[in-house]
Amino acid sequence: MDERVAGTFSIIGYDPSTEEWGVAVESKFLAIGAVSPWAKAGVGAVATQSYMNTTFGPRGLELLAQGKSAQEVLDILIESDSGRDFRQVGIVDARGNGANYTGDQCMKWAGGVTGENFAIQGNILVSKATIDAMEETFLKTEGELAFRLMQALIAGQHAGGDARGKQSAALVVVQEGGGYRGFDDMKINLRVDDHPSPITELNRLYLLHKEWSSTRRTDVK
Repeated sequence: MDERVAGTFSIIGYDPSTEEWGVAVESKFLAIGAVSPWAKAGVGAVATQSYMNTTFGPRGLELLAQGKSAQEVLDILIESDSGRDFRQVGIVDARGNGANYTGDQCMKWAGGVTGENFAIQGNILVSKATIDAMEETFLKTEGELAFRLMQALIAGQHAGGDARGKQSAALVVVQEGGGYRGFDDMKINLRVDDHPSPITELNRLYLLHKEWSSTRRTDVK
């Protein structure tokens, strides 16, 4: 099996109470965080995977910014891509509508689920149990969006995850003015590019980030 294929599981979420959008993703693929998750405050988020078309990220956000729904954007992206049968993509728009697509040639197990304020998708998975566990965990978990996304990712791995194994993971959360000292919208941007237990390491970084953020440090120059 070609490990350059981004056999991946991901979750996109939206929290209407805080106006945050986020993506959590894991894969047996080097540096999945560099190519799969895309998000823009006030606009929405995209996760592109399988034989990734990386233009789906920036182009998807551009179309969302025009006011199109997640499904409308998905339809445009897929219709314009001659390699659509090999693609997988998930989208959540500015209103929390979720949409996703799995091409007929994506390696099994492959599929996804959407609901109010989320989209979950995966390919080359051990089984559908990964997606089911992520959905159940995201819906029942309380707390900030980043925590809910992390818990869903952890649950997905426990349920089987990528059939090839583990390598990289990422967590991205955007919120207007949520970045360092309010200068940008990137509230969380954490990546584990190559690690034997990438989700465990990502969660460690998330907890460090949360601790650091709670102190509201102003001494870093």
